[in-house]
Amino acid sequence: MGAKAVIYLDNFRSNMEIVRGRIGAERKICVCVKANAYGHGAIPISRFALDIGAEYLAVATVSEGVELREGGINVPILVLSQPLPNELDTIVSHNLIPLVSDCEFIALSANAAERRGKRLCLHLKIDTGMRRLGCLPDEAADLASKIVSYRSLTLGGIATHLSVAESLDNEEAAFTNNQLRLFNEAVASVKQAGIDPGIVHAANSGAIVFHENSFFDMVRPGIFLYGYSASQDFPAKPVMELRSAVTHLEIIKKGEAFFGSKNISYTDDTIIGTVSAGYADGIPFGLSGRYSVFIRGKPYPIVGSINPDSFFVNLGKDSGVEISDDVIIFGPGFSTAEDLGQKVKTIPDEIICGIKNIPREYIG
Repeated sequence: MGAKAVIYLDNFRSNMEIVRGRIGAERKICVCVKANAYGHGAIPISRFALDIGAEYLAVATVSEGVELREGGINVPILVLSQPLPNELDTIVSHNLIPLVSDCEFIALSANAAERRGKRLCLHLKIDTGMRRLGCLPDEAADLASKIVSYRSLTLGGIATHLSVAESLDNEEAAFTNNQLRLFNEAVASVKQAGIDPGIVHAANSGAIVFHENSFFDMVRPGIFLYGYSASQDFPAKPVMELRSAVTHLEIIKKGEAFFGSKNISYTDDTIIGTVSAGYADGIPFGLSGRYSVFIRGKPYPIVGSINPDSFFVNLGKDSGVEISDDVIIFGPGFSTAEDLGQKVKTIPDEIICGIKNIPREYIG
């Protein structure tokens, strides 16, 4: 009777349809399934995304890419962070596509592919201002030339990351537009060198919503597909519901202390319900005493401290709640991960990515 995540696939489909309608039929969609598909289950979400129109997948690490391959996923998989040199043999053997940004790693990639008698596809990453990963825009043509000079390599695409694309702040919007200007110049320099840049891609979730000039050949939606959008004009439907159950009911008499509420004594008879979920399941400890969950469609406040595997709710005197009743911690139609995150001053991404080590049920 512990916590479980219920994944509403029809909501994921709806969010994909919004992206497709926004970018048009001619562009490709690369679905970001990093961090276990933002907590939703990488392999099930990957399979479903491919069934409904995704052409590429993107992960953060080589190990995430290997997991998809071992799960029978055979489409192109981008590794969004530049891997370590000692991961190159794994990249080649599992046919992953790393983003690269320097001559040394390109040469090592060529050697690793040649040793196995294979051709490795690379995407060139341009740093247009985030300063996390990528070559400078004026280095793009030289590095593209370096890639295509090796018979064991192919240049499959050119990418950048738009770090504040979800913001409508004038200064940050200007920063994004400058990133796109630099990126366009880098891509143009590669073409002027007589090199096919392959698939050009830059747009993340925020850019898909706010920057039509960022769509290029492919977009890389992440958090939008899982239900969280920075735009009221393009609302997304939350995909995950975190659910548990009432496991115990305790009557606290008027004037009695309840340890779970830091020895607070109640001024009237009160029923305290125990719920089998806690911070080991991804519920932030900071919600202690600051959030309400839903039982039988009604909100009930958390009281006391959240434990690793349980928390308490104040059910009042006459709620009618019974043992085994479902408890909705967040989910479509109730509170969302964004509502929960606001209580502890974090983003919904962190909340849903933190839902780990619990069963998932896929509906729709």
